Amino acid sequence: MKALTLGLVLTAAAQGALAHDYTAGPLAIAPPWARATPPGAPVAGGYVTITNTGTESDRLLGGSSGAAEAVEIHESTMTDGVARMRPVENGVAIAPGEALELQPGAAHIMFVDAAEPLKDGGRFPATLTFEKAGDVAVEFAIVPMGATPEAPQNHEGHGAAASQ
Repeated sequence: MKALTLGLVLTAAAQGALAHDYTAGPLAIAPPWARATPPGAPVAGGYVTITNTGTESDRLLGGSSGAAEAVEIHESTMTDGVARMRPVENGVAIAPGEALELQPGAAHIMFVDAAEPLKDGGRFPATLTFEKAGDVAVEFAIVPMGATPEAPQNHEGHGAAASQ
C-alpha cells in the first residue's frame, strides 16, 4: 500500500513538473514541447498553443535558445503532394480572442542548427519573442520521436508571469 501511495505521489509530482503554463500580458502560453531528435539532426520542431485573451492582436516573431543557433517560425505546406517548410518572414499573428496552435504538419517553431540531439524526457530553455508582449522565457519538454503529449488537465494557478 505504501508503494502504491508513493507511486501516485511521484506520478502527480512528475506531471506537475512537465506541465507549466506561462502568461505575458493577455497571452496565455500552454506548456511548450518538442520531439526527441536522432543524433546528427540539424533541426528540431517546437510546438505550443498561444491564446490571446486581450483586445489587440499580437505577433509571434521568433525567439532564441541555447539549444540551437536560430529559432524561427516555419509553416508547412503541401504542393502537388510534396510537403515543404519555409520560414515565416514577419511572424504569425494572434488575433484577439483567438488561439495560435503551433503543431506538427502546420506552423511550428524550428530550432535551426541544434547544438545537440534533443533527448526524450529532457527539457531546454528558450525565449519566445512577441511584437507587443516582448520576450517570454519558457521551457520546452521533450517527448519521444513521433509522440504528441497528452492534452494538459486544468492547471490553474501553475502559470508564471513573464517579465518584460
